[in-house]
Amino acid sequence: MMRSLPLICLAAILTASCGENAPAEASSEEDMSNSSLYPEAEGTVGLEIQGHRGCRGLLPENTVAGFVLSIREGADVLEMDLCIAGDGSVIVSHEPWMSHEICTDPEGQEIPEGEERNHNLHAMSVAKIQSYGCGARPHPRFPGQRQLPVHKPTLAEVVTVTETVPLLREGAAIRYNMEIKHHPDLVPDFCPDASQFVRIVLEEINRLEIANRTCIQSFSAEVMEALHEQAPNLTNAWLVKSEGTVEDQLARLSYKPDIYSPNWQLLSAEDVHNLQSQGIQVIPWTVNDTLDLYKVMQMGVDGIITDFPDRLYAMRD
Repeated sequence: MMRSLPLICLAAILTASCGENAPAEASSEEDMSNSSLYPEAEGTVGLEIQGHRGCRGLLPENTVAGFVLSIREGADVLEMDLCIAGDGSVIVSHEPWMSHEICTDPEGQEIPEGEERNHNLHAMSVAKIQSYGCGARPHPRFPGQRQLPVHKPTLAEVVTVTETVPLLREGAAIRYNMEIKHHPDLVPDFCPDASQFVRIVLEEINRLEIANRTCIQSFSAEVMEALHEQAPNLTNAWLVKSEGTVEDQLARLSYKPDIYSPNWQLLSAEDVHNLQSQGIQVIPWTVNDTLDLYKVMQMGVDGIITDFPDRLYAMRD
């Protein structure tokens, strides 16, 4: 059950855009957000807007409130991270522990960086996880982010709320891009092995009846292979952050992914063209600055993952 205070926050979000009143990161950003400064980029009609961890630039990451606002600010897809609680529940969280940067313990105290792994989600119940706060501290890298008294939700909580929020694009249904946060060094203390992790997530998205609108992404080749084996028809995205050619990165998998999703700074227009010629969509992460967004749009990508879906929506539309 969701707490009443976050629901009050959600009501406020649904009646007023957080982006309208949030402090600007810099006056130059406001000036550059004027769409008249940019000619329409070729090939951007239908560009997919993915709200990174909801809309991390505006509200706390991976929270119900953040996902609701992301939709309200123009996102077509909600990008999020998945971990597994001690009771097997699917939790939306970037780390399988409580981050010292954004979370406080049940007594409201800050968590020292060296102790954050002692607050292990994979060893906690959902009730214990949600006794921690993960939204009331100012974010050091996002000064315009509003703080809210929110907690890490289950995937079911996120879907229950976001399925009721209308998209700005009339007649469209929200879609999901879920990253499975797996690494061999985290098994078994902080997450299940790749095969079990994939199985738990697939069972949950099928139970929630959203599999046909869900993409599963991962940096883990083990996860990608397990996903291909267990659900070969489910949309998948290969996350890439390391140096190397596109061919080298694709060779790490035994099959061709549906989506190639690299750090945008590792991407060129030539890469985009070559990937699309193979039938692979290109959706880079995480692009925030207005000029960078425009640069990536000009490459002809299929979508962009951003902490500021409002900025990208204004440029696209």
